[in-house]
Amino acid sequence: MTAAQEVPEDNPPLHDDLLDYTPTARSVTLARRRAARLVGEWGHADRAGEVALLVSELATNALIHGSLRGRLFRVHLILTGGAIRIEVSDPRGERLPGLREAERDECYGRGLVLVDAVADRWGVEPRTVGKTVFAELALRTAEAVPRGPHRLGADPSGPPEAGPVPGQAAGPTTMTRRPRV
Repeated sequence: MTAAQEVPEDNPPLHDDLLDYTPTARSVTLARRRAARLVGEWGHADRAGEVALLVSELATNALIHGSLRGRLFRVHLILTGGAIRIEVSDPRGERLPGLREAERDECYGRGLVLVDAVADRWGVEPRTVGKTVFAELALRTAEAVPRGPHRLGADPSGPPEAGPVPGQAAGPTTMTRRPRV
């Protein structure tokens, strides 16, 4: 069963977009811009920046850690009544992502920390060939929008639920964060 088929029937896709990209740095830019434009066209321009960041980080990870010569990576955007889901699939199923703490002088290693801070939920799903890494942004109603000053990524209801141990690869489970409201 693919990740798109796992969307609950009571929350069917309102819009979706799927495109394969060549594993080049230019493709990350194209995917990011396309995602931001589409989310705006779908009526959620206020979330376009977050979607662009998530697509950029997940596509960059697919490019750096999941690409194989001659194989494409796929970006799939899904809008339901309750969430925007970003899926990036690549052919390297044996290379699972995981949160880790990057050293101060490292150029890389902070992408999933950003994904974890921005997304309401993210995880990894195995595929027959490769894997899909997804991130979801919950769509909030006007009553649930935070009022007053707040920190980006702050969770007033408490700490996030336990996730993977830093430095360890994530399994085929989902990392879930409490909604930021």
